[in-house]
Amino acid sequence: MIDMKGVYKTYPNGVTALNGLDIGIEQGEFVYVVGPSGAGKSTFTKLIYREEKPSRGTVNVIDIDISQMKERMIPKLRRQIGVVYQDFRLLPTLTVYENVAFALEVIEEDPKNIRRRVMDVLDQVRLKNKARFLPDELSGGEQQRVSIARAIVNHPKILIADEPTGNLDPDTSWEIMHILEEINESGTTILMATHSQEIVNTIRKRVIAIEDGMVVRDESRGEYGYEH
Repeated sequence: MIDMKGVYKTYPNGVTALNGLDIGIEQGEFVYVVGPSGAGKSTFTKLIYREEKPSRGTVNVIDIDISQMKERMIPKLRRQIGVVYQDFRLLPTLTVYENVAFALEVIEEDPKNIRRRVMDVLDQVRLKNKARFLPDELSGGEQQRVSIARAIVNHPKILIADEPTGNLDPDTSWEIMHILEEINESGTTILMATHSQEIVNTIRKRVIAIEDGMVVRDESRGEYGYEH
């Protein structure tokens, strides 16, 4: 599903973000990616959906060699990868329904399928009754659930969640985690970058710790392992 071997990434300013990364992730896994700020976690996730290219090494995602991929193929790859951000990134002038539908409209999905699929995922994230609301009429947790709905509306094989609970209160964070668990149980591979010790230590999953651009720990049902 995701296979990285000997991956290095050096940016034009000379900063080396990844320093010989070796990671393999199977379909259907739920993986926490942890480590201090600036450790290389964001660069690692950006390689997966081809926002960045490796300087050296091989990156295979869903049987596609990212490093050799032609630019015109990137949109096709990204249809199979959903991304959820810490800051939601919703379009403020569009309703909840329109924000989620937009992800299908840009890939020219049949309009007959769009309404059914959008309402299905809004039901999945418990927001069917808020379809006509604008983002600023929602709580932070509700906005993040819209973001998740938008990320999964294409039936992606991989969901990348970048600090999805970072801006949320504890109760709301647990709601988001339960939704992510349900998505994972349906077969979607989830990679979640997080600084939440409580979540990682309570909902035990595989933990990959990255420091100085290298994997320093990789444990099934691991712990967070860092002090706040």
